[in-house]
Amino acid sequence: MVDQLTPAAFHARPDLPDWRVVLGRIDAAFSAPSFEAAADLTSRIAAAAEAAGHHPDIDVRYPGDVFVKLTTHATGGITEADASLAATISALAAEAGVTSRPAVAVGLEVAIDALDIDAVRPFWKAVLGYDEVPNDRGKVFFLTDPRRIGPDFWFQQMDEPRPQRNRIHIDVSVPHDVAEQRVADAIAAGGHLVSDRRARAFWILADAEGNEACVCTWQDRG
Repeated sequence: MVDQLTPAAFHARPDLPDWRVVLGRIDAAFSAPSFEAAADLTSRIAAAAEAAGHHPDIDVRYPGDVFVKLTTHATGGITEADASLAATISALAAEAGVTSRPAVAVGLEVAIDALDIDAVRPFWKAVLGYDEVPNDRGKVFFLTDPRRIGPDFWFQQMDEPRPQRNRIHIDVSVPHDVAEQRVADAIAAGGHLVSDRRARAFWILADAEGNEACVCTWQDRG
């Protein structure tokens, strides 16, 4: 049995000042003096994670930024295992002399309003290449990136339609050799083609209620 922690309980702990609860996980950010130093810290974190049998998501960015995310996927939340590894990671960062930047933690979700969620969700699943996440009643309101890189998408029930053209759309950039299949999958999932006038730079698609997404590649730009 894994002991779960509420956000309040986690932040009540005095030993984890580097970490912040964001979207059901804990995030930390560290700035190293060089990219090499950031990579070295990442290697130390990886060794500690292997020893603990518990593994974070780590993102290393130039010039020396290390972003770490922790959650317990089996429970869908934060546990003592996360807190324990977080404390170890903070100790490794302190030993390495890197700077903690807890205030930069951020979580990003994209919400799509829909009258018929089941009608529009398959389009977004197909065009994004995402996975469905059912709730405890088997209903799917939520899509997530299987690589755990892109933002999560969720669907909010509308009571009445919006007749105007939507003012926000999603650009999905994909490898050039999968773009046409991605377009076809999105159309087969209930979407429709708005325009292919600028293909192969981008195809404009829309779901069953008119919310738009572009499938984009590097080709035919300029």
